[in-house]
Amino acid sequence: MTNRHIYKPKIGLALGSGSARGWAHIGVINELAKNGIAPEIVAGSSIGALVGAAYASNLLDKLDKWVHALTWKEILNYIDVTLTGGGIIQGEKLLDLVRGYITEDAIESLPRKFGMVATELETGREVWFQQGELLEPLRASISVPGMFTPVNINGRWLVDGGLANPVPISLCRAMGADIVIAVNLNGDLVGKHTSNQALPCQAEEKLKNDNPTGFFERVSEQLKHNISEHKETFLARMFGDNVYTPGLFDVMASSINIMQDRITRSRMAGDPPDVILTPQLSQLGLLEFDKAAIAVNEGRESVRRMQPALEQLVNKLYE
Repeated sequence: MTNRHIYKPKIGLALGSGSARGWAHIGVINELAKNGIAPEIVAGSSIGALVGAAYASNLLDKLDKWVHALTWKEILNYIDVTLTGGGIIQGEKLLDLVRGYITEDAIESLPRKFGMVATELETGREVWFQQGELLEPLRASISVPGMFTPVNINGRWLVDGGLANPVPISLCRAMGADIVIAVNLNGDLVGKHTSNQALPCQAEEKLKNDNPTGFFERVSEQLKHNISEHKETFLARMFGDNVYTPGLFDVMASSINIMQDRITRSRMAGDPPDVILTPQLSQLGLLEFDKAAIAVNEGRESVRRMQPALEQLVNKLYE
């Protein structure tokens, strides 16, 4: 009797865009592991690229601990505001933060096969990164238009990968995945963001216990060198004058949500994943990164809701 090599299908995980809702990816990955599923291939777009890079680097536990301890005070410390460069936030402080939770090794040397998506600003084409430096492409992938300044890599200005490929199933397959589990964070968002976004007064109240200077004063301190004399007008436009008037962040977030929802539906129709996980997190606003516990728990729940499909997937692996 001759020995025959039995090919084991490779599982890929496509982690979608979704700003603060992206912490749900942590719960998804941990719950999949409980079910005996450890994807060998990971593709990420925007916040999915950040969490995916941590997972591919075997540093997800470290990131998990940090996001659960994150406060609004810390979030404000990472805001380096600029009025030039095509975005409100420069992103250098964020990049320094990422260095503490993501390896600086080359992409191809990571313990798991990893790729991420950015969008070329001039052409609208998606750009895949599967080799070379990790941090600069990651900074590009998470650059939400209008919020973060774009990144220039090899002469191309790049922004958020979610603009072109919100859930990178195609990249997962291109990297060799036979079976793709996709995480879509945008399925229940259209029309819901503006009604849940915290207004400045609410954010200020939220900070009273841990930030003695308050929300407006902390942001103003960071803005003082370029817009200090216009801070009230600037902040009102960013966050909305009142509950009936959407602010800049509301408009940007809602517009991006609509676009990404439509793109995701279209792309999944042509290239459906084997299993799709859909955390329900429409209550979280664009920048509510301090609510990691809500997002992570819902990530776990989204896996549990798809338990039958995942069990079939595991059975298929061992047929």
